[in-house]
Amino acid sequence: MRRILSVGTVIFIGLLVISPRLLAADQQGIPPATVADFLHSVIEADRTFYTIHVVERLEKGGGTQAAENWRAKKDVLPLPAQFLIESSELAATTGAKIRYRLISLWPINPTNAPDSPSERRALELLQDHPEGAVTETLKRGEEAYFQAIYADRAVSQSCVACHNGHPRSKKKDFAMHDVMGGLVIEIPLER
Repeated sequence: MRRILSVGTVIFIGLLVISPRLLAADQQGIPPATVADFLHSVIEADRTFYTIHVVERLEKGGGTQAAENWRAKKDVLPLPAQFLIESSELAATTGAKIRYRLISLWPINPTNAPDSPSERRALELLQDHPEGAVTETLKRGEEAYFQAIYADRAVSQSCVACHNGHPRSKKKDFAMHDVMGGLVIEIPLER
Protein backbone atom coordinates (compact mmCIF):
# COMPACT_ATOMS: atom_id res chain seq x y z
CA MET A 1 0.00 0.00 0.00
CA ARG A 2 2.75 2.46 0.87
CA ARG A 3 4.36 2.11 -2.52
CA ILE A 4 1.11 2.69 -4.45
CA LEU A 5 0.09 5.69 -2.36
CA SER A 6 3.56 7.19 -2.49
CA VAL A 7 3.64 7.00 -6.30
CA GLY A 8 0.34 8.90 -6.44
CA THR A 9 1.60 11.33 -3.84
CA VAL A 10 4.81 11.98 -5.79
CA ILE A 11 2.83 12.67 -8.98
CA PHE A 12 0.40 14.88 -7.08
CA ILE A 13 3.15 16.91 -5.36
CA GLY A 14 4.91 17.27 -8.71
CA LEU A 15 1.75 18.76 -10.19
CA LEU A 16 1.37 21.06 -7.20
CA VAL A 17 4.88 22.37 -7.68
CA ILE A 18 4.74 22.91 -11.45
CA SER A 19 1.13 23.85 -12.07
CA PRO A 20 1.12 27.44 -10.68
CA ARG A 21 4.01 28.39 -12.98
CA LEU A 22 2.34 26.68 -15.95
CA LEU A 23 -0.94 28.45 -15.33
CA ALA A 24 0.40 32.00 -15.34
CA ALA A 25 -1.55 34.09 -17.85
CA ASP A 26 1.54 35.36 -19.67
CA GLN A 27 3.11 31.93 -20.19
CA GLN A 28 2.46 29.09 -22.55
CA GLY A 29 1.77 25.86 -20.74
CA ILE A 30 -0.70 23.22 -19.76
CA PRO A 31 -4.30 24.47 -19.86
CA PRO A 32 -6.02 24.52 -16.44
CA ALA A 33 -8.59 21.94 -17.58
CA THR A 34 -5.76 19.52 -18.40
CA VAL A 35 -4.09 20.11 -15.03
CA ALA A 36 -7.46 19.49 -13.33
CA ASP A 37 -7.86 16.26 -15.32
CA PHE A 38 -4.37 15.13 -14.22
CA LEU A 39 -5.15 15.92 -10.59
CA HIS A 40 -8.52 14.19 -10.82
CA SER A 41 -6.86 11.03 -12.17
CA VAL A 42 -4.39 10.86 -9.29
CA ILE A 43 -6.91 11.76 -6.55
CA GLU A 44 -9.49 9.30 -7.88
CA ALA A 45 -6.93 6.51 -8.28
CA ASP A 46 -5.62 6.93 -4.72
CA ARG A 47 -9.11 7.11 -3.23
CA THR A 48 -10.42 4.15 -5.22
CA PHE A 49 -7.39 2.08 -4.27
CA TYR A 50 -7.84 3.00 -0.59
CA THR A 51 -11.57 2.19 -0.71
CA ILE A 52 -11.32 -1.17 -2.48
CA HIS A 53 -7.94 -2.56 -1.45
CA VAL A 54 -7.68 -1.23 2.10
CA VAL A 55 -11.07 -0.41 3.62
CA GLU A 56 -13.22 -2.99 1.85
CA ARG A 57 -10.61 -5.75 2.04
CA LEU A 58 -10.11 -5.28 5.79
CA GLU A 59 -13.84 -5.06 6.47
CA LYS A 60 -14.58 -8.23 4.45
CA GLY A 61 -11.83 -10.08 6.27
CA GLY A 62 -13.28 -9.20 9.66
CA GLY A 63 -10.41 -6.84 10.40
CA THR A 64 -10.21 -3.14 10.99
CA GLN A 65 -13.32 -1.12 10.15
CA ALA A 66 -13.55 2.40 8.75
CA ALA A 67 -15.63 4.85 10.78
CA GLU A 68 -16.36 8.54 11.23
CA ASN A 69 -14.75 8.54 14.68
CA TRP A 70 -11.40 7.27 13.42
CA ARG A 71 -9.42 9.93 15.31
CA ALA A 72 -10.90 8.91 18.66
CA LYS A 73 -10.31 5.18 18.21
CA LYS A 74 -6.98 3.62 17.38
CA ASP A 75 -8.51 0.52 15.80
CA VAL A 76 -10.50 2.17 12.98
CA LEU A 77 -9.54 3.64 9.63
CA PRO A 78 -10.70 6.94 8.14
CA LEU A 79 -13.63 6.62 5.77
CA PRO A 80 -12.72 7.15 2.09
CA ALA A 81 -14.29 10.64 2.17
CA GLN A 82 -12.20 11.49 5.22
CA PHE A 83 -9.11 10.13 3.46
CA LEU A 84 -9.75 12.65 0.66
CA ILE A 85 -10.35 15.54 3.06
CA GLU A 86 -7.21 14.77 5.04
CA SER A 87 -5.06 14.47 1.92
CA SER A 88 -6.40 17.83 0.64
CA GLU A 89 -5.53 19.48 3.95
CA LEU A 90 -2.08 17.89 3.88
CA ALA A 91 -1.53 19.12 0.30
CA ALA A 92 -2.46 22.64 1.44
CA THR A 93 0.47 22.59 3.85
CA THR A 94 2.83 22.68 0.84
CA GLY A 95 1.78 26.28 0.20
CA ALA A 96 0.02 25.46 -3.06
CA LYS A 97 -3.41 27.02 -3.28
CA ILE A 98 -4.93 24.00 -4.99
CA ARG A 99 -8.02 22.79 -3.18
CA TYR A 100 -10.10 19.68 -3.64
CA ARG A 101 -13.15 18.45 -1.79
CA LEU A 102 -16.29 16.37 -2.08
CA ILE A 103 -19.76 17.84 -2.43
CA SER A 104 -23.17 16.23 -2.71
CA LEU A 105 -26.81 17.05 -3.17
CA TRP A 106 -27.37 14.62 -0.26
CA PRO A 107 -24.39 15.25 2.05
CA ILE A 108 -24.08 13.21 5.23
CA ASN A 109 -21.70 15.87 6.54
CA PRO A 110 -23.26 19.34 6.07
CA THR A 111 -19.84 20.80 5.19
CA ASN A 112 -19.99 18.73 1.99
CA ALA A 113 -22.99 20.63 0.62
CA PRO A 114 -22.46 22.77 -2.52
CA ASP A 115 -20.94 26.19 -1.72
CA SER A 116 -22.88 28.02 -4.43
CA PRO A 117 -25.81 27.77 -6.83
CA SER A 118 -23.35 27.00 -9.64
CA GLU A 119 -21.95 24.03 -7.70
CA ARG A 120 -25.52 22.79 -7.15
CA ARG A 121 -26.23 23.10 -10.90
CA ALA A 122 -23.00 21.25 -11.67
CA LEU A 123 -24.06 18.36 -9.43
CA GLU A 124 -27.46 18.25 -11.09
CA LEU A 125 -25.83 18.18 -14.54
CA LEU A 126 -23.42 15.41 -13.50
CA GLN A 127 -26.34 13.21 -12.44
CA ASP A 128 -27.34 12.91 -16.11
CA HIS A 129 -23.91 13.41 -17.73
CA PRO A 130 -21.24 11.97 -15.41
CA GLU A 131 -18.62 11.39 -18.08
CA GLY A 132 -17.06 14.87 -18.14
CA ALA A 133 -16.28 17.75 -15.82
CA VAL A 134 -18.31 20.88 -15.27
CA THR A 135 -15.89 23.81 -15.30
CA GLU A 136 -15.85 27.54 -14.65
CA THR A 137 -13.52 30.33 -13.64
CA LEU A 138 -14.39 32.01 -10.36
CA LYS A 139 -13.02 34.74 -8.13
CA ARG A 140 -12.38 34.56 -4.44
CA GLY A 141 -11.36 38.00 -3.29
CA GLU A 142 -8.71 39.19 -5.72
CA GLU A 143 -7.73 35.68 -6.81
CA ALA A 144 -9.10 33.83 -9.83
CA TYR A 145 -9.51 30.06 -9.76
CA PHE A 146 -10.29 27.44 -12.34
CA GLN A 147 -12.88 25.06 -10.90
CA ALA A 148 -13.65 21.59 -12.27
CA ILE A 149 -16.32 19.34 -10.75
CA TYR A 150 -16.23 15.64 -11.62
CA ALA A 151 -18.86 12.99 -10.86
CA ASP A 152 -18.10 11.05 -7.68
CA ARG A 153 -19.40 7.52 -8.14
CA ALA A 154 -19.97 4.61 -5.79
CA VAL A 155 -16.90 2.46 -6.49
CA SER A 156 -17.58 -0.29 -3.96
CA GLN A 157 -20.43 -1.92 -2.12
CA SER A 158 -19.09 -0.41 1.12
CA CYS A 159 -19.76 3.10 -0.31
CA VAL A 160 -23.34 2.13 -1.12
CA ALA A 161 -23.96 0.43 2.23
CA CYS A 162 -22.49 3.30 4.24
CA HIS A 163 -24.50 6.01 2.49
CA ASN A 164 -27.74 4.03 2.34
CA GLY A 165 -27.48 3.01 5.99
CA HIS A 166 -26.23 6.21 7.58
CA PRO A 167 -28.80 7.84 9.90
CA ARG A 168 -28.01 11.33 8.51
CA SER A 169 -28.20 10.27 4.87
CA LYS A 170 -30.89 12.07 2.88
CA LYS A 171 -30.80 9.45 0.11
CA LYS A 172 -31.02 5.75 0.90
CA ASP A 173 -31.23 4.08 -2.51
CA PHE A 174 -27.73 4.36 -3.99
CA ALA A 175 -26.49 1.48 -6.17
CA MET A 176 -23.03 0.60 -7.47
CA HIS A 177 -21.63 3.19 -9.90
CA ASP A 178 -24.33 5.76 -9.06
CA VAL A 179 -23.23 9.38 -8.94
CA MET A 180 -23.18 10.17 -5.22
CA GLY A 181 -21.87 13.70 -5.57
CA GLY A 182 -18.93 15.51 -7.06
CA LEU A 183 -15.20 15.97 -6.62
CA VAL A 184 -14.37 19.69 -6.81
CA ILE A 185 -10.86 20.71 -7.86
CA GLU A 186 -9.87 24.38 -7.72
CA ILE A 187 -6.62 25.60 -9.24
CA PRO A 188 -5.34 29.18 -8.80
CA LEU A 189 -4.89 31.20 -11.97
CA GLU A 190 -1.96 33.43 -11.14
CA ARG A 191 -1.74 36.69 -13.01
